[in-house]
Amino acid sequence: MATIVVQPQTVRHSPTPPPVSPSRSLNVHSRSPTPVPNKHIPTCPPGTTAQQASPTLRNSSGMGMTTLLDPPDRFAKVSDMPPVYAIDASVLAAAVEHLASQPLPDPKRVFPWLHGLHPENRFQVCFFILPRLLPRIVPKCLRCLTIINVDSNLTRCRLRGAVTLEEVLTSDFEFLNADPPKGFSVRNFQIQTAKLAPLSDIVLYCENGDIERMLPLAQKVSMAQQSWKSKHDPDNEMPPCNTFVLTDCFKHIEEHYSELVATDSLGQPSGNVMDFARRERIEMCAMAMTSEISRNVWLGPSPDTVAEYAESETCLDFDLQLEASDDAKLAGRRLLNEVEKGLSNGEKIVLEVISSGHFPDIAKRREVDKFISMIHWLYRLANPDDEDDEMEDVNDDGMSWPSRKKDGYRILIHCPDGYTENTLVAMAYFMFAEGVPMHEAWIKLHREKGRNFFAYPSDVDFLRAIQPRLLQESPAARGLNITSLSEPSWVDDMDGSLPSRILPYMYLGSLAHANNPELLKALGIRRVLSIGEPVSWTPEVIQEWGRDHLMFIDNVQDNGVDSLTQEFDRCSEFIGRGRADGTATLVHCRVGVSRSATICIAEVMASLGMSLARAYCFVRARRLNVIIQPHLRFVYELLKWEEYQQMRRGLPIRREMEWATLAREIALMNEPYSRR
Repeated sequence: MATIVVQPQTVRHSPTPPPVSPSRSLNVHSRSPTPVPNKHIPTCPPGTTAQQASPTLRNSSGMGMTTLLDPPDRFAKVSDMPPVYAIDASVLAAAVEHLASQPLPDPKRVFPWLHGLHPENRFQVCFFILPRLLPRIVPKCLRCLTIINVDSNLTRCRLRGAVTLEEVLTSDFEFLNADPPKGFSVRNFQIQTAKLAPLSDIVLYCENGDIERMLPLAQKVSMAQQSWKSKHDPDNEMPPCNTFVLTDCFKHIEEHYSELVATDSLGQPSGNVMDFARRERIEMCAMAMTSEISRNVWLGPSPDTVAEYAESETCLDFDLQLEASDDAKLAGRRLLNEVEKGLSNGEKIVLEVISSGHFPDIAKRREVDKFISMIHWLYRLANPDDEDDEMEDVNDDGMSWPSRKKDGYRILIHCPDGYTENTLVAMAYFMFAEGVPMHEAWIKLHREKGRNFFAYPSDVDFLRAIQPRLLQESPAARGLNITSLSEPSWVDDMDGSLPSRILPYMYLGSLAHANNPELLKALGIRRVLSIGEPVSWTPEVIQEWGRDHLMFIDNVQDNGVDSLTQEFDRCSEFIGRGRADGTATLVHCRVGVSRSATICIAEVMASLGMSLARAYCFVRARRLNVIIQPHLRFVYELLKWEEYQQMRRGLPIRREMEWATLAREIALMNEPYSRR
């Protein structure tokens, strides 16, 4: 059967955040053109410095990290001055595996150095350099491994964690000084690769394994290592790092050491290395999985997104797809009539509809009439046998509507992420079809239908304005006294967004969410875990909830200094008590992106047995239109928490992703959303 794409007339609309480009990662050749959620990064002020030093992780290593590449004289020497050594893929594979099993140093031993302390950046240096903290010296406990693709093409033939020469060396073949000379940030994820390169054994490789081609570059890298050590370690307190060339060609590595391959020779991801951007979209599809919200009407991600990223969902067959788009369209009765004629002829139709945040002008009755008429029309298509449906059977042209499908047409309201652009139309339809006011629709869609969604404040205003008409004309609301309806108090304190459901028993939100206890109760949340930001509740509300259902983690600022490690277990126990009682816990800080997000990631790692990389994407996808932003130290502590979880389960330590690679991927994911 043919599929027809219908694009009705464009309508003027108020502005919303502009569309963003897809997230980028260098783990694959290219990205899907499917748009990503309309996310943004809230401002996260650094706060004030804490009064006490952060505690030591209980599973921290007192020794420095070791490497299988030292001493280097066990390997063939291909250059004397400067020294360069040759290794094959078996040695590299063993070295990578050994590094993944090495406990990372305690955070106190590598921070604040990892934040980036440029000597000319007085603000950053003065903030971190205090008597109780480490001075601006290189930590002696780090020993890393940096793999460089000399072809400078990471879209194919990429080994896991590989970078280009330009990411770590200047054009003069000196190690980059990645520390920012200006500004203040505790989220300098983009500098971690360059910062750790001087503390790394460096392995150069190319597709054909040509040593003669790699050797001149390797010699310059070796000289850069010697130059850096003479400046930063004149007393030789640190063992020297060395330079190696990989003698095997990439084809041999693909055939015999596939665990090393991130992207194959054809530019396809190997599946051996987690791709952050792809993982986020997989989690997004799982979270927003297509489901029926009312008879014959479904809500979910766009079919092409589902086909590419859903790991288990079967693509369903729909007669009519309503594609919510920022190119807002309002369909008139004539166009709807043509669409229905096509449906009656067995055609599959795609009809563009206005998206959330792009609403008709309330002052223009004709535009509002068009919108509500479309809702009526959808109801007729989905419910052809509803005896209470009194819609006119004659259209604006005086012609009767085409005959209806006996069992009703199957309709999908979709958008790329499944929860943003389609919320306005879905909410209006649900109110009409189920005969419930906006506040009830909000809760029913979330709790009974299991939908996560994001609405703009403008959506709330528009739905509130058209609510009387939707309910007056709804077949399901007959007998409902519209004039006596009153909104609960929590609606006035809500901007359209709900706390984010990370797990059935754990929500992530902001201080504004926490200070709306009636909303929390409506969502089934009965416990509140406050990270560094206390709630402003009256004594009566506190007594009603019970003090045992509230926990406040004090003295934790989002400043890159304060630690959360010592709170992970205590927070997990508090959340677990709610889970055992069948209630949900709200975890919040001020914005809901750093401190509280860190706790939620730690809980996902502990309860679901996920690595940090996978738990990070799991939480990130479920935070909906807000980008989680745990700062560098929190993410590092979570990487240590991953070690601890493995030890707790009696497993050997094995990181799925090394620190520099993890930081690099986070930086690439956040780049499209960063404020310029």
